[in-house]
Amino acid sequence: MIKNIQLQVLPEVASNSDLLLIEVSKKVNSKCDDIKHIEILKRSIDARQKITKINLRVDVYLNETFKEKRENVPEYKDVSHQDSVTIVGAGPAGLFAALHLIEKGLKPIILERGKDVQNRRKDLARLTKEHIVNEDSNYCFGEGGAGTFSDGKLYTRSKKRGDVNKILDILVQHGASPDIRVEAHPHIGTNKLPKIIQSIRETIIEFGGQVMFNSRVIDILVKNNAVYGVKLQDGSIIETNKLILATGHSARDIFELLYKKEIEIEAKPFAIGVRVEHTQELIDQIQYKCKTRGEYLPPASYSIVKQVKGRGVYSFCMCPGGIIAPCATRPGEVVTNGWSPSSRDYETSNSGVVVELTLNDFSKYAKYGPLAGMYFQKDIEQTAWEKGGETQKVPAQRLVDFIQNKLSSNIPKTSYFPGTTSVKLNEVLPSFIHQHLQEGFKQFGKQMKGYLSNEAIVHAPESRTSSPVRIPRDRVTLEHPQIKGLYPCGEGAGYAGGIISAAIDGMKCADNC
Repeated sequence: MIKNIQLQVLPEVASNSDLLLIEVSKKVNSKCDDIKHIEILKRSIDARQKITKINLRVDVYLNETFKEKRENVPEYKDVSHQDSVTIVGAGPAGLFAALHLIEKGLKPIILERGKDVQNRRKDLARLTKEHIVNEDSNYCFGEGGAGTFSDGKLYTRSKKRGDVNKILDILVQHGASPDIRVEAHPHIGTNKLPKIIQSIRETIIEFGGQVMFNSRVIDILVKNNAVYGVKLQDGSIIETNKLILATGHSARDIFELLYKKEIEIEAKPFAIGVRVEHTQELIDQIQYKCKTRGEYLPPASYSIVKQVKGRGVYSFCMCPGGIIAPCATRPGEVVTNGWSPSSRDYETSNSGVVVELTLNDFSKYAKYGPLAGMYFQKDIEQTAWEKGGETQKVPAQRLVDFIQNKLSSNIPKTSYFPGTTSVKLNEVLPSFIHQHLQEGFKQFGKQMKGYLSNEAIVHAPESRTSSPVRIPRDRVTLEHPQIKGLYPCGEGAGYAGGIISAAIDGMKCADNC
């Protein structure tokens, strides 16, 4: 007999199989000897009360032998001699599109402007240490896309859009911890993601797919409103009549190309703000309501949404036990993002805190048509570069000083390795964003006692929250309404917002090819 139950236990109980067995036996009113196995299906943290508890959903095997469930992973066959589909971009959307094409019996050809994960590391080091930005190989571009060197968050609100469990199983198949199937807010960690991404690439190649690095697309070839190929930076032509465009949210050159070629695109609302860093110890104390977290709880995170004068101000991509990274994609701009290793064991935590934007906010840039939001975004990043000292140093301010609009007399060393420059951030951010953030932080401080501290450091800007452009597509065929054979896909096209949702969208586009 298998009983499915839910229970709430102390963290130390959830971490100890013997103690958990005792609690489960009480819950099902059975002897411990009768319980042959406890299979944890879901695990989450409940920190709403004075004492933090762990919520568990489990299957209890009463006098019944446990059998491992078969992973929901496809069986691939060789497609090296089958019809091909070309994919631009080797981020989650592109990689999972490729895997799904192989599953369907089609050959994927992936064109990635950047380098493989190993060689990509060298360019990240040069960006961090020497402030040199490689336009094709950085935190946003290269094998695995922007997600590779990130926290690797896998939770999503897109569960109705596709098979999340299948994607998690494929990630486990390629080296991710099985725990990602169980945790309410699963993550992989930037130290483990590169090997997983490499393993996915090896699977694609093993079964006949092709992956081409250092292959920036500079033109999409169209005749009679249909795709017939792409032109690469080296002048070579890749012929194709089916093109999945999965370039990511920072591929401005692609947006500019589409606009120049009069291929329909549209401006899309997104969000811009800052990245704020606290000590992880403080966030633990606030969230867990204790002096020390202890060994049984993970580093605490937070998620806050507030309404300020009709706009949403919210935390975004919170990274417990992580660092802030330089994410510029061109020289002359400063961009921040955050990441954590799998252990989340850095002494600092950080989160984006951003303000919702509307299309009306881009009116000053109306001359750029559907690229108005992109130029709004670009101006802020260029201003940050200028105010930061025309290096990758980031403009920064202590949090209370930010609220009071005071120049910080000094900025302590933060996790942002290129360094900081003390700047009043109203000189970087448009006034309405700055004002909404000031009020938003005040409201955050009311909800999280201790959050509003001058030991916390604000870094600006956090500007690449999502794509500033949407590339339209038919709801049924997923083809561009104007160009046959062109499939806009993933974050860059405006249809995803993270690793899982991008992977789902990649598989959906592949399904329609």
